[in-house]
Amino acid sequence: MTENKRMANYELLRAVAMVMVVILHFVARSENLVELDEPVTGSRLAGTVLEFLAIAAVNTYVLISGYFGVKSSFRPSKAVALLLQIWFYALLIPCVLMAAGLPTKGAELGIYGWIQYLFPVETEHYWFATSYFMLYLLTPVLNAAVRAMSRRQLQLVLGGLLILFSGIKSISPVMFAFDRYGYDLPWFICVYLVAAYLGLYGFPFFEKWSWFLYAGSSLVCLLVNMGMYALAQRWDSFRYYFTVPYHYNYIFCLTAAIGLFYGFSKLHIKEGKVAEAIRRIGGLCFGVYLLHEHIDLRYSWYGWIRALINPSRKEGIGVFLGELACCVVILFAAGIFVDYIRSRLFAGAALWLKNTRISRFLDGCDREMAVKEGKDKAYGQNQG
Repeated sequence: MTENKRMANYELLRAVAMVMVVILHFVARSENLVELDEPVTGSRLAGTVLEFLAIAAVNTYVLISGYFGVKSSFRPSKAVALLLQIWFYALLIPCVLMAAGLPTKGAELGIYGWIQYLFPVETEHYWFATSYFMLYLLTPVLNAAVRAMSRRQLQLVLGGLLILFSGIKSISPVMFAFDRYGYDLPWFICVYLVAAYLGLYGFPFFEKWSWFLYAGSSLVCLLVNMGMYALAQRWDSFRYYFTVPYHYNYIFCLTAAIGLFYGFSKLHIKEGKVAEAIRRIGGLCFGVYLLHEHIDLRYSWYGWIRALINPSRKEGIGVFLGELACCVVILFAAGIFVDYIRSRLFAGAALWLKNTRISRFLDGCDREMAVKEGKDKAYGQNQG
């Protein structure tokens, strides 16, 4: 395998994490989660179990970025490509829906709807894409800081950040105004720095017990959630903490992600067609999110798929599992297909723009950042 190739096991993890994201959205859209004011059914209990098996997905995605990002150079051209990818979906989907005569936020809200298409990052059209894009813009600052610190200094900084963003809220019985449940850039920065530490120094205990850490953390999230459900039936003061295990900055949600990450790190995939296919799919996975979480689709796709596969609206755990399987397959396959088309269009545009002023400017920015970050990395190594 050449040095520039992405590692297939981590690309498989990226794909698995995106499947887990689809599962999270399915159980929410299909209303198959245990709720405080609703009776517990078999499908709701199954959905809740799946929720906590998949809850580590978002943190895992950020861990992958941080683990490799701290060892690589920031590329302005990649930031531009990421922004263009977000714009591609934000603008294309409403155009397709309007051509098909289907409702859109633009038609419903007018200029306020179209602002969300034109400025998807600024309006948090996609909350994850906004935080992820802003995180990438900050990676040269974060990487420079990490490389300039000793191992002990980084441990102290991480300890403080984890206590502030995760530790205190994980045990607090009340909601803090400061807390955004991990749906924001500050938490992504914290997870990125955790991943950077793992990439530079490792954590042998977590690596050794990776799958137990993932399974145990997921189980703790489930047990806490169900325990709070039982207590909240008698005391309203437990209603808030019932939701805490769902938060991405809950400490066991983070440890589940670390366990999952290390579990896949030990997976060996032989080089060949399978490894290449995994790399290709892993590189297209972000499109799965950008497609099904578009503001014009996120609350519609479940109803459309259900009308296709379950028009009589039957219920039960068997029906729930069947709908789950169909939604995951359809959304993942559609997202990969559309993003493959998008990648081909972008590749053609890049070829057409080659040797233009824009292309030369971005290439120059990439080279300048690579040279500067190379110096910072060498400085950090000397300080360590």
